[in-house]
This record gives sequence, structure tokens and C-alpha cells, in this order.
Amino acid sequence: MMPGMSSRPAVARLALAAASLALGLAGCGRDAPQTSSATHASGASGAAPRTITIGLVAKSQGNAVFQAAHAGALAAAKELGAAHGVEVVIDWQTPAEEDPQKQAQAIEQLARAGVAGIAVSCSDANTLTSAIDKAVELGSQVMCFDSDAPQSRRFCFFGTDDITCGEAVMRELAAALGEQGTIAILAGNAAAPNLQARVEGVKRELAKHPNIHLLDDGIYYHPETPEQAAETMRRAQSTHPEIDGWALVGGWPLYTRVDLGWEPGHPRIVSVDALPAQLPYLTSGHVEVLLAQDCFGWGHKAVEVLLDKVIDGHDPPGAPRLIDPLTRVTAADVPAWTAKWEGWLAR
Repeated sequence: MMPGMSSRPAVARLALAAASLALGLAGCGRDAPQTSSATHASGASGAAPRTITIGLVAKSQGNAVFQAAHAGALAAAKELGAAHGVEVVIDWQTPAEEDPQKQAQAIEQLARAGVAGIAVSCSDANTLTSAIDKAVELGSQVMCFDSDAPQSRRFCFFGTDDITCGEAVMRELAAALGEQGTIAILAGNAAAPNLQARVEGVKRELAKHPNIHLLDDGIYYHPETPEQAAETMRRAQSTHPEIDGWALVGGWPLYTRVDLGWEPGHPRIVSVDALPAQLPYLTSGHVEVLLAQDCFGWGHKAVEVLLDKVIDGHDPPGAPRLIDPLTRVTAADVPAWTAKWEGWLAR
């Protein structure tokens, strides 16, 4: 256990629940989509099918934010399917590790199988645009969540405004540093358009803080697994002890209980997301602020939007870009967020 880490029973139970969710959802995943027996809504009769299948293509099965999105989609399928008088099936077609080519294959095969709708978080917009366009041509309604492909024929996007997200991370970090020091950015997949935009947001906000400087070559890209992200941070901090603060545009190293290699308070850390595994880092003082995306809501909202589109032909208000605001989470908020996650994971 890290120095100062809380051992509070509620957090421990929540971490166990999150781990069980991860194992269960990973067991549902597969790389090769299977043929679905679902049908589309009938354009001629206007009648909804008895069963509607929605494909969910996230970036990677091991990433906790997408496990939360899957849980949200499953909850929405149960709740909203009953409300619409149909059975909603979620076909989780997410590669084990990030691979835009596998995502593209999954999208096309889902469309060829006749699924009514597809929600995708794009690892690489350029790679996935043609696959999305082909799926639309084949008759599937396609939307993006978390990471967009704005030049594609997807009908809408739901998620964070990534420039704003990066700016908020840097603004919180500047306050934690007392407006002076040297920072580094943990940036995830260099090809992911949403992460590129968040890094740009960090740099834009950094320009407003003249006594804070980005370390030379201080933007660190890495595979998006907790272990590799944590190792990237540890190695960089060891090589550059002058780093006073970290801007994490994704919460990857905080998705597991690892020893980051330093005492609470130095370096200062501000991160995106507030998943169960991240909350103890607030309690221990290793992290100053978490900026929560509604990861559960990504899946829930995607099912809601796709059902409205498939059954009623309705685009959501605000389309094509539906922006979900971030929520600021501090150590004082941990009990409330613990309860929130316990409720979500119990669905």
C-alpha cells in the first residue's frame, strides 16, 4: 500500500466491485464479431423490431473508463428497452488492446450482420472514418462517444469537449503548484484525436501561466494500460526530479493500486476521470483534483440516442456534438463518489 493510502472499508469494497466488473466485462469481449440475428427498424412499416442490437466498439477492454461505459450501456438496454417495448442487445466488440484496424473490422462486420446501431470511441479517426461510412451505407446508425471521427458520416458525438478538458486540467494544476514550477504531461495514445486535443488544451492554458514551464520533451505518450502508464511516469520522474507537477489527460496510472514511487504532495498531480480505483489517490493526497467524465453515461447515453434514432428517426437536441461537462472531484467528495459508483456497479 502506498504511504498515506486510505484503507477505508467502503473504498476497499468499491475497489473489489470494480475489479469484479472488469473481469466480468473482459470475459464478454471478443475480437471477431459474430453474426447477429437482429433486424433494423422497418422503414416501410414504421414498426420497431422485437429485438434491436447495438454494437459497442470502445478502444480497449482493459481500460476502466470503457468498462464503465459498457456497464452503462447494459443498464440502458434493460431500462430503455422496456420503455420502448423492445429487447435491446448490446454487442460488445472491443479489442483487448487498442487497435484501430480491429475497431474498423468490428464496425464493418457489425454492420454486415445487420445491427441497428453502433457506438464507437475512435482510437484513430483517419482509420475509422471509412469503416463508419461503410456501416452507414449498409444501413446502421452510427454515433461516436469519447473520441470522435468528425469527418465521417456518424450522425452525432457524445462526450467531453477535449480542448476545454485539457485547459481545466492545467488550470487546476497551476493552482495546486502555486503558479510556479515545471510540469510534464501524460498523454496516452499519440494517435487518439481526443487525447491530442486535450494536450493542446493543456498547452493553451499553460501559456497563461508565465511562471510554469513544460519540461523539454515533457509530453509522454504510452500504451493505455495502468502498468505501462505508471512505469512511464516513474521513469520520467526519476530521470527528471525537477518535475513539480503532472497533467494527466487520462487517468491510466491511477486505475490500479500501484506505488507511484513518491510521497504525497510532490509532484502534484491533476487527472481526468474519477473511477473507483482513482478515488483512494485523492484520500492519500497523491492526487490534488480529479476531473470526472461521465464514463458510465457514455454507454447509457449512446443507447438512449441510438434507440431514439433507430425507432423514431430523431436526432438528439444539440446534434451533431453533445458535450458532457466535467465534474470537479476532491478528497472531500470521495464518500459521495464512492456511493455513486456503488450504485452504478450494482445495476
